Amino acid sequence: MAKHDRFKEIFSDFNNLNVMIIGDVMVDAYLWGNVDRISPEAPVPIVAVKQREERLGGAANVALNIKSMGANPILCSVIGEDNKGDVFLKLLEDDGLETIGICQSDQRITTTKFRIIGNKTQLLRVDEEITSDLNNRDTDKLIYQVYHIIDDKKVDIIIFQDYDKGAITRKVISKVIARANEKNIPVAVDPKRKNFQKYKSISLFKPNLKELQEGLKTEFNHKDIKELNQAVLRLQESQNIQHALITLSEDGLYISSRQSNQRIIHSVPAHVRSIADVSGAGDTVISIAALCLASDCSPFEIAFISNLAGGLVCEEVGVVPIQKEKLLLEVQQMELS
Repeated sequence: MAKHDRFKEIFSDFNNLNVMIIGDVMVDAYLWGNVDRISPEAPVPIVAVKQREERLGGAANVALNIKSMGANPILCSVIGEDNKGDVFLKLLEDDGLETIGICQSDQRITTTKFRIIGNKTQLLRVDEEITSDLNNRDTDKLIYQVYHIIDDKKVDIIIFQDYDKGAITRKVISKVIARANEKNIPVAVDPKRKNFQKYKSISLFKPNLKELQEGLKTEFNHKDIKELNQAVLRLQESQNIQHALITLSEDGLYISSRQSNQRIIHSVPAHVRSIADVSGAGDTVISIAALCLASDCSPFEIAFISNLAGGLVCEEVGVVPIQKEKLLLEVQQMELS
């Protein structure tokens, strides 16, 4: 099969997938405006607000990416019983996303990130959140919902989207991975520092370079392929990871896969782009990587398509999901170049 047709087949396969996303969700609130003067009160720009907007963020942005690619997302998380929680549920409804996996707690607030953007440049972000772990009651409620969905629906892959905001506790990690392994459901993880070493016996692990170095508690020169290989091998062996996908910012993306007692390694370079905003790029990469994994893509295909997807969303201001047709066209053009 020609590569051009192969990519079309992969993207078509996405339409048949059910993807569970477990993680920290949030509301991304934006104030858009113009800047033409500096405040007399302090050396800061004054933004004349022209537009306000609220979007789904965090793990919910992963759900939007999954939906945009034609698959069915099932989002599981805990939000507050507050005004922003109502906003979050309304945003889910507006975007056609299920609420079956969303639990509400009177012990939490709904995480909200306020971004102030002047002249198409982000000037300030203000976070309103609780970052402590879920209490035992809310943890058990979330696990119960996840189990119920796994037992009731066909789930092709599970994504943990961890922002260190408390929704993903050690108990959630261990219980869900154990159930997923029982059901032969692959698990993909976008980790953060707190739970980095708790994700074990999983299919795909996607830290960025900083997270990898912090998680391994070591410094190394990632431009030296031998040092990078050794670090990633150590990660895979210590946590029993099949695919380690490392995002390297302007240096592209690296994947190391353990298959049939062999180790397959690919480095995919970044492409020159007009970068507007890197917000949400990690969400897009884990979304596309998980879809590719669930579609039985090769390690190179996972890395190649995910790398292009992460770069494309950086051309947009704010956190936005990837566009399926635009990504497919990009993949086909890059493959031919």
